[in-house]
Amino acid sequence: MSPAPSKDPTAVEHEVRQKIHLEILKRTGAYHSNDHILLPSGQHTAEYIEKTLVTTEPSFTEGLGAVIAKHFAPWPVDVVLSTGPGALILSHCVARAHPSRPVVVYGTKGLSGGKRRVTLPVEFQRLIRAGTRVLLIEDLVSTGTTLNLLISLVEQFGAQVVGIGCLWQRTSVELDDRPVFSLVSRDFPAYAPADCPYCRRGVPLNEEFVRRRAHRRPSSVQESRSS
Repeated sequence: MSPAPSKDPTAVEHEVRQKIHLEILKRTGAYHSNDHILLPSGQHTAEYIEKTLVTTEPSFTEGLGAVIAKHFAPWPVDVVLSTGPGALILSHCVARAHPSRPVVVYGTKGLSGGKRRVTLPVEFQRLIRAGTRVLLIEDLVSTGTTLNLLISLVEQFGAQVVGIGCLWQRTSVELDDRPVFSLVSRDFPAYAPADCPYCRRGVPLNEEFVRRRAHRRPSSVQESRSS
């Protein structure tokens, strides 16, 4: 009997790293698994990332940002660009750890004519120009829409995207063969209710995350004056 083929050491190392990073995300409370979860889309899944919790632990975020920075250390970087609060926090950690000591800027997301768009605040536009080397940072890549908009924005200024770093990338997302480094790369299988294996097994449906999103309201602080 011939011996079983041994695993590629590089693949084993990658698998171990992903397990470590998954455990870190679990400790932040952001990663939920082994459940029957209702998604905002109406589909069901067993896994969910609560995006707002991903970067709430500073020491974890600094460590994960340093891992991304180490991967891109051979590439000179002038600017780290991101969007959204979580990605902006992560991008600061990446920039601090990168040997090029790049500056950090952010784009803002919005809608124009019913289409999603990303714009760069005017005060940042002088920092991204022809020849500028830009590293894009995202926390979670679900569809790739935001990153593709950021790529287009960078190229409009004549700058160059040297790479994309993120905490989590769905493996089905295509990013035009750009160099992408993700700490976790995996898809969440999602099912229509009629095809959901957890429904067929009678597993209770967790609607917590949809309810939380529906009831989320910005808190306000009212200034009190002493008489």
